[in-house]
Amino acid sequence: MLKVENLKLYYKTLKGYVKAVDDVTFDVRDGEILGLAGESGCGKSTLGNGLVLLKPPLNYFGGNVELDDERLPINDFEKMNEFRFKKLSIIPQYAMDALNPTRKIGTYIKEVLISRGIEPDNIMERLIERLKYVNLSERVLKMYPIELSGGMKQRLVMVISTLLNPSLLIADEVTSALDVSSQKAVCLMIKGFKDDGIVKSLIFITHDLSVLYQIADRIMVMYAGKVAEIGTTQQLIENPLHPYTKMLLNSLPEVGVRHTERLLSGIPGQPPQLLNPPTGCRFKERCPLRGPQCDEEPQKVEAEKDHVAYCWKVKPNA
Repeated sequence: MLKVENLKLYYKTLKGYVKAVDDVTFDVRDGEILGLAGESGCGKSTLGNGLVLLKPPLNYFGGNVELDDERLPINDFEKMNEFRFKKLSIIPQYAMDALNPTRKIGTYIKEVLISRGIEPDNIMERLIERLKYVNLSERVLKMYPIELSGGMKQRLVMVISTLLNPSLLIADEVTSALDVSSQKAVCLMIKGFKDDGIVKSLIFITHDLSVLYQIADRIMVMYAGKVAEIGTTQQLIENPLHPYTKMLLNSLPEVGVRHTERLLSGIPGQPPQLLNPPTGCRFKERCPLRGPQCDEEPQKVEAEKDHVAYCWKVKPNA
């Protein structure tokens, strides 16, 4: 189980610190896929990368992270080597470009294992099995990345990221550069990693709520470095609480509904600059429900069990 409390991760710039992840609290339960959604620039990828590989210009400014009741020293690059790849791992955004173009795949994987103090021969059988799991031939180990298609490289990075059966796997925008059929295949493989016990739990990062509807158990929506809403997939899709979540859902097309029947509506305006974010609710400048209270920091409101939002307009569970 992952527990994140009041996490703050800021980018250092010449003009000051960009508050990309600002006082974020959530958990990921064992056997669960937590979907992480929001617009570009809301802090999704920063959060995922910060949990695994925090390096300049990203800086740790506070908070606590625990995985399986053990504190993760995410602010210490060297100490995190004990956890990285073994306890938690990430399929990075643009995974198709993550492989070393000057190394054959087999050589590259051996070097990664050796860097983690693992004898490659001891894990070769699992590697072959994992390649079959994602429908890749053993022949790819003798090939260079340039010889593989984009989808093959994507699946290969999935194999490398899960090779040591980490407790938590973070999948960052793994479907964004794929066609629809490949997206479905990758989503099924990701879900299979959890269902087959290869990993305990998953964080699936995407801007596409329709993808999360298919595979996520719960969804967390972020906006401008803050958590807007967290709930089960059914709760969030059928009964969204936060105005931002509602507007995100209204911007999605529905199968079988013609554009003449229901026009898609975008979200007016732009997200705020996080170098000097506004006080109070960060969505207030774009929110149709804005009121005087919104100039103050919204508190966590639980509208129903497992369903919370950070908004003054949401009524608590009676």
